[in-house]
Amino acid sequence: MNDRDNTLTPEAFAPANPEGAGEPLAPTAFEPLSQAPNPTQRVSAPHIAMAIAGLLIAALLFFLFTARSLTLNIDAEGETTFSLSGLSWSFGNRVLVRPGDYLLNVAAEGYRPYEQTITVGDADTQQLEIRLSPLPGTVRIATEPAGAEIAIDDLSLGPAPVSDLTLEAGRYAVSAALPRYQPWRGDIEVIGRKQNQMVNIALVPDWAAVRFNSTPAIVTAAVDGQVTEITPEGVSILSGQHELTLSAPGYVPETVALTVVAGINQNLGSIELTPADATLSLNSTPAGAGVTVDGVFAGLTPIVLPLSPSDRHAISLSRAGYRPATLSLTLAKGETTRRSITLEPDLGEVRVTILPPEAALLVNGKVVGTGNQTLSLPATPHRIEVRLAGYAGFDTQVLPKPGLPQQVRVSLLTEAAARKAAMTPTVTTALGQTLVLVDPALETQNPFTMGASRRDPGRRANEVEHTVELKRAFYISSTEITNAQFRQFEASHDSGLIESYSLDRDHQPVAGISWQQAASFCNWLSRLEGFTPFYREKQGIITGFNPSSTGYRLPSEAEWAFAARTEGDAVRRFAWGNDFPPTRVVTNVADNTSALVTGRILNGYTDQFVVSAPVGSFPPNHRGLHDMGGNVAEWMHDGYRIPSANAELAIDPLGAQRGDNYAIRGGSWALSRLSELRLTFRDYGERGRDDLGFRIARYAE
Repeated sequence: MNDRDNTLTPEAFAPANPEGAGEPLAPTAFEPLSQAPNPTQRVSAPHIAMAIAGLLIAALLFFLFTARSLTLNIDAEGETTFSLSGLSWSFGNRVLVRPGDYLLNVAAEGYRPYEQTITVGDADTQQLEIRLSPLPGTVRIATEPAGAEIAIDDLSLGPAPVSDLTLEAGRYAVSAALPRYQPWRGDIEVIGRKQNQMVNIALVPDWAAVRFNSTPAIVTAAVDGQVTEITPEGVSILSGQHELTLSAPGYVPETVALTVVAGINQNLGSIELTPADATLSLNSTPAGAGVTVDGVFAGLTPIVLPLSPSDRHAISLSRAGYRPATLSLTLAKGETTRRSITLEPDLGEVRVTILPPEAALLVNGKVVGTGNQTLSLPATPHRIEVRLAGYAGFDTQVLPKPGLPQQVRVSLLTEAAARKAAMTPTVTTALGQTLVLVDPALETQNPFTMGASRRDPGRRANEVEHTVELKRAFYISSTEITNAQFRQFEASHDSGLIESYSLDRDHQPVAGISWQQAASFCNWLSRLEGFTPFYREKQGIITGFNPSSTGYRLPSEAEWAFAARTEGDAVRRFAWGNDFPPTRVVTNVADNTSALVTGRILNGYTDQFVVSAPVGSFPPNHRGLHDMGGNVAEWMHDGYRIPSANAELAIDPLGAQRGDNYAIRGGSWALSRLSELRLTFRDYGERGRDDLGFRIARYAE
């Protein structure tokens, strides 16, 4: 190729398309991109799915790299299920979960639900031991033979079979006792978990059969003086040392000493009775008279007496309440005779005076008339009863004495009067606290007026005057419940501190508790002493009350006001009287020493206690009740409400079954104002305060 061939010519740029040949080049208009048409941009679904998948994978990888392995070792029979709050990944009983706190719930058939907050730490692998609490099971106990007395942990359950016995899982000591059988003791393991278990106890006889052949063939057998049956197998005798006596008319009784081992039968062989020279069959009316022959005791009637022939014998019969009887006789050899003696009662006179006269008189369970009676009774103990509908019965025992008349005077009380007569002025709780009896029926000011007059200085709007009548006698504690007493119920309770001053010493009143806690304490104390709880509880929450119960409770507002205010025909304004401020040290309120704690004080008054004082530190009121106007304010039973001025007479008011807030009465160590220290002052709440406690009460009948 030469240089000419390498020369570029305009023709070299001509289009290859023949159709464009010969057309001149023309400029093209320029359009900026921003002004060019921009079609709508759309992200496709695959792109979105890929993005989400990427995020999920990233989150999963983050979880897997930061999670810890937690193995749940659950001690339970059967299949279990569990749930863990928050993000987790489970493989059987193994869980992958990030460090932190979680709420764990475990459930299994036959077990109580398990709920617990757990903490997962930073260790790569961790284990948690979980022991589920089994539900009670049902146990049936039967014995062979039936009828044995069953006891579990020394608590008697009555005769077997014992059915539908609900027991918590665990080991129990069981005993069975039936006369003539060896006692049985053993342990049973109750599975629980709602399962039914059957316990069969085979009792071992505690006797053996003693056989013999006798001459004569027909004899009477007695074991230790008690006549017993002779069967084809012999005489059944309990294990131990015994005497077997065989007797027959006309023969001298034969006595054999025996050592009996349960289950090992004995054969005594032939026993030949010696013919008596003479015999006397002796009976008496009534039976059971003691018999002596020639001054030697021979037994009780009816009895067969062997007597030596041709001799005169002196025979005496005696029985309590009857005159002695004697007979003298001589029998010929081989003679057999019978005698029946009727004993004459040895009577004593008993005169019974009865009010009201229509009451029935019973002697030994049998009606002998109504009203006053003069009775001639044998000189033995007798049970005297007097009965009349609507009255409390009377029972006593008398021993008539011949020649010495006795007088029994009976004045029946109505059932209500008898109950009141049985009331003691005070009772003591299992915690050692004294409760004082208040019987409004015996007081002059009943019905009485609660609340305060509008003219009373310091009166609050909720102190509306209204009339109340109390018909049921009640007991109310002389002091407020202390920390030591409350900790018997709730061991972890702490009443706290105020500015380094303790509220939690044993003898200070308990503080900082809710109404629910106070009511639950009352139920706990009722159960401790065997009373029916006053408050109805469901899963630890008070849901109402049973007004017929005589169990412990909080005092009603009406009872508290009656016990604190009424004094004969007078009404107290303050716990100590009607003077304000008090002229002597009478109670614990916000005094001069409390200024740094309470801020406001009762000027010029000093009780020496900055916060609460030990209960009973100050003089009681006219009923023997301490701290009714100070120390701590007190929870009342009643739900809080403002009474109506036009309300009808209220009788033994207890308020609604439930309430959102509950009434509070009485002053406290934190209060000092005239309005707050008056006995008509009313407050309300539901939660505890550092100056709020309670005292207890219960109906006397």
